[in-house]
Amino acid sequence: MRLKNKVAIITGSASGFGKGIAKKFADEGANLIMVDQNSKLLKKVSKNLFQDYFVADVSKASNFKSLFNYVYKKYNKIDIIVNNAGVTHKPKFMETVTEKEFDKVFNVNAKSVYYCGKFFVPKMKKLKKGVILNVASTAGLSPRPKLNWYNASKGWMITATKAMAIELAPYKVRVNAIAPVAGITPLLKSFMGGDTPKKKQAFLSTIPIGRFSTPQDMGNAACFLCSDEASMITGTVLEVDGGRCI
Repeated sequence: MRLKNKVAIITGSASGFGKGIAKKFADEGANLIMVDQNSKLLKKVSKNLFQDYFVADVSKASNFKSLFNYVYKKYNKIDIIVNNAGVTHKPKFMETVTEKEFDKVFNVNAKSVYYCGKFFVPKMKKLKKGVILNVASTAGLSPRPKLNWYNASKGWMITATKAMAIELAPYKVRVNAIAPVAGITPLLKSFMGGDTPKKKQAFLSTIPIGRFSTPQDMGNAACFLCSDEASMITGTVLEVDGGRCI
């Protein structure tokens, strides 16, 4: 029960890594506000975990502001925010990625973290407590060909994590990131450019430990970094990647 009575927001928590993090946090005693724009799936998953939910598109300021108002009206505090929501474009040469695709990647992967800072950080600073966890990617540390602007968005998130951490440390607010390798999530097919045994094997060959990451792997890492056990850790990017970045 490392997160007992902690109030935690997890974006993109209806599936994939976000769902795995939500399950682990629930098992560890947290009170969750699960956030996703897929209302049907979100309601189903949150019901199974006996947790609260809020339907939102975190790339939009109005949605993030509504989330803030909802949380403080109902819980009057927030202890943990996990910025997990993320999208990618299909593998292609950088000059062929459309402006619409580029904007979507950065609005979801980067702007949502900006909105987290804009709406939630002032209250955390005032109360001098809180933890923010950004879900980055090994793509931001060791970019893969043809995932150019997705790579860049995760590199941005890693730098943003460190920038937030150093600025918020005097206020006792910790900010860290986890960097998963490709995992068993709905995005895997997009990363690989299709779902075939050959493509899977090619991806797996880049992971020394020999398997994809799982939502459970992310949940375990996220739980530690968001718990009081990690009270001396801020500004770090924990690679949960089976050796991919070695």
